[in-house]
Amino acid sequence: MASGFMLSRGAASLGVHCQRLCRNISLSQVRGKKRWLRAYTAIMARKLKLEGAPPPTPRSQQPNWDYHAEVQAFGVRIQENVSPLPLRTAFVNPCYLRAEQQRRLGFGADAETTALSPEDNIQLSEKGASFTKSFLSDWCRASFPSLPSEGVESIVVHLTSTSLQSHVARNLGVDDLTLSAECPVPDEVLRSTLMAVIGALEDGSGAERTGFFLRDFLVPHLIGKDLFDMWSVVNPMGLLVEELTKRNIPLPEPRLIRSAGASTVLPLYFVGLYSEKKLLAQGPGETLVAAEEEAARVALRKLYGYAENHRPFDFSPPQQHQRPLIQSRSSN
Repeated sequence: MASGFMLSRGAASLGVHCQRLCRNISLSQVRGKKRWLRAYTAIMARKLKLEGAPPPTPRSQQPNWDYHAEVQAFGVRIQENVSPLPLRTAFVNPCYLRAEQQRRLGFGADAETTALSPEDNIQLSEKGASFTKSFLSDWCRASFPSLPSEGVESIVVHLTSTSLQSHVARNLGVDDLTLSAECPVPDEVLRSTLMAVIGALEDGSGAERTGFFLRDFLVPHLIGKDLFDMWSVVNPMGLLVEELTKRNIPLPEPRLIRSAGASTVLPLYFVGLYSEKKLLAQGPGETLVAAEEEAARVALRKLYGYAENHRPFDFSPPQQHQRPLIQSRSSN
């Protein structure tokens, strides 16, 4: 009896304590997103669809930008000790000078007042393009001595193409430093600026260091690239016969090795090329002619040393070489 009374009394006192405690706690509902956010987002999306994206703004017109510090940082980023003055000249394109002079003339000033002191990068660009073509040609001949001149020229054309060099320039941050009349910077202007940077490197760091720069940033784009994607050969079997004749090797004999699905809409044939009962190469194709051409391309890759399992390119640091890998062109 007494225990039941004490238990009911304790429960009652506990309930009173909980009521007092709950009076001091204020509960407020918190929403994860504001009510106006959905309507604002819909309005901005509709505005973007009607007006289009805003025009891009050059990095130089955005906050926290110091051009001289960025030029100096660019030289450190590519690990080249070059004076900032030729680098600044390499980034000045003639289209920027013309646009800037026209803008100043629009203010009503005379031609003498609006004359700009910086010089453009035309000479540096021509010098860099000449050095790049010469170095890449020498590098290809040294890396693939069996490759004919047409193949070497095709590889050089691929490595000096506007699309590839503008891609390299953007990944190096050249587009942020380029002074151009248009934004975003066109690919041709980026390529010209990159060639001017290479010309400035040749003047400041020398031909050997500039050659290593080209080897490190342009040559890696050959990795995984097929030779005949760069070099268009119309008649691979005729070229193979010509190469084997030069090497005094008997002419190849195509033979059907195996086939599958010959009576279906997706046939597959494997043709092998034999010379003196030795298998030179084999290739697949949907027709016998296509398989024979592919086998001829495989044989040519082996002859030229440009097969898929060829020796990896040498990208070791410059200090590990006792002498330059490629003899650069002599200065005029």
